[in-house]
Amino acid sequence: MVNTHKIASVAKDVLLAPVYFHQGRRIKRDTVRLPEPDGERCGLVSLHPSASGRASDTESTLKLMIVGDSAAAGVGSQTQQEALVGKLIPILTQQLSTYSNFSMLDWSLQATTGHTSFDILRRLYVLPAPNRPIDVMLLSVGVNDTTSNVAIDKWQQQIEDIIAIAQRKFGVRELIFLSLPPMADMPAIPAPLNSFVGAKALMLDQILQQVCAAHDGVNYMATDFARMIREHSNGSPIDIAVMFASDGFHPSSLMYGYWAQQVSERILALLDISEAE
Repeated sequence: MVNTHKIASVAKDVLLAPVYFHQGRRIKRDTVRLPEPDGERCGLVSLHPSASGRASDTESTLKLMIVGDSAAAGVGSQTQQEALVGKLIPILTQQLSTYSNFSMLDWSLQATTGHTSFDILRRLYVLPAPNRPIDVMLLSVGVNDTTSNVAIDKWQQQIEDIIAIAQRKFGVRELIFLSLPPMADMPAIPAPLNSFVGAKALMLDQILQQVCAAHDGVNYMATDFARMIREHSNGSPIDIAVMFASDGFHPSSLMYGYWAQQVSERILALLDISEAE
């Protein structure tokens, strides 16, 4: 059966290709280039747990690695304290100190602006193997693959390869892929290019979900942007632009805060840690 909607969509994109090209070049020319924020990219935090009787300090240390692109690197914030990792570590520290048997949180950030899935894969190959397995690896990837118009089969293969090396070389217990952001809503991307980019991002995100579902210990985390907006506005209408940085492309510090809260909830759930303990 002929998919007339898909044919119409392809025809529309062909007709609008010159507009997409012009708008894409203008974005690259005019968009403010925000730097990666300064701040610590690794740390060892004492959790001072109340529980006792652990086998050893090594066995009671939670190892967390955050890997990825500019969103993982915190672009859009002035410092790492205002970025994803800076918001996430204090939340995890508080929760783990209260409800877990971990005595230490050993975390590191391996992220660079502009990195695609291929760049992240190459980085994982180059990084030295850890002295002990990584308990949780958090991955932010896909935005740069979208803007570079990566082929679907190449995207899928590189996600598969990232999973393979994360589990084989890093011994990752729980791998969490963050969903792609709503690129159609990014203020920096004008219409009609935003619809084209948003559709490509959605396509990559659907492939990411499918790949994650096919592997044990691999998790897809759908970021609840509607919840972020609802919590910020208390149900009142707001300008979605407040969720983005001054470049209209990267998350704002406000968004990083809400994002970190959702990430911490997912990590704690995967580690089977709750207040019920």
